[in-house]
Amino acid sequence: MMKVTSFTRFSSWLRILLFSCAAICFAAPIELAWGQQNPAPDTPRAPSAGTAKNAPIFIVFGFVGGWVSHDNLVHSEVQLGATLQKAYGTSVDVEVFENANGKKAVKRALTLLDTNHDGVLTEAEKQDARIVLYGHSWGASEAITVARELGTDGIRVLLTIQVDSVTKRHENDTIIPANVAQAANFYQPNGYVHGQNEIHAADPAHTKIIGNFKFNYLTSRYACTEYPWYDRLLAKTHTQIECDPNVWKQVDSLIREYLPAAPATEEKR
Repeated sequence: MMKVTSFTRFSSWLRILLFSCAAICFAAPIELAWGQQNPAPDTPRAPSAGTAKNAPIFIVFGFVGGWVSHDNLVHSEVQLGATLQKAYGTSVDVEVFENANGKKAVKRALTLLDTNHDGVLTEAEKQDARIVLYGHSWGASEAITVARELGTDGIRVLLTIQVDSVTKRHENDTIIPANVAQAANFYQPNGYVHGQNEIHAADPAHTKIIGNFKFNYLTSRYACTEYPWYDRLLAKTHTQIECDPNVWKQVDSLIREYLPAAPATEEKR
């Protein structure tokens, strides 16, 4: 009887020891497997340091035409970028690109929207995008191409503005992609180099064409004396719409409608 009792107790202790070992060894894998099969869909992601949760990211990208440098302040596209940057400071990311650097602009936009810096845009980060794109000549064509590429990533664009848009090779600057909410086209019809006279929405249910605004420089001319002589000689009216302050005041006004209020310190300047 004593031998049976001792053996029974020994067996019980052995089962307890084995069970404890199993619990320690296999608890973590079992928990991980459950988590993979039953993810918590509503678990919020902590915002990165210095970034407000769900704060909209305002982006304005401009694109220069021809072979113009992105920082050449003779050109109105660059001047507008500098004016907006001064007015809005860090509340809006304003940058100007050469028209050959559209892919660079797309990559930059994706980086700005990736607020948690994990290399993958969440649906929430995409929804936070507030993007405006504008450009002149080849730069206007590139603005539409950039909008289209952002659309392939599921990113909406608030507004595109084309000024005397000239189609680049392998691009389509007359059809505005469906991820663009609104689009405006400023053009002049004269000269060997002139812009598209009409743009259309790929999907009118998603994109509103604000208008195709025509300017005539045969009777109302601008000297554009700071522009290179070859621009004024070979692409006279095309250059005149680029240096026309009335055009760029309208572009400026349209863009500001989609941006937050400028900081008070900037408004007083």
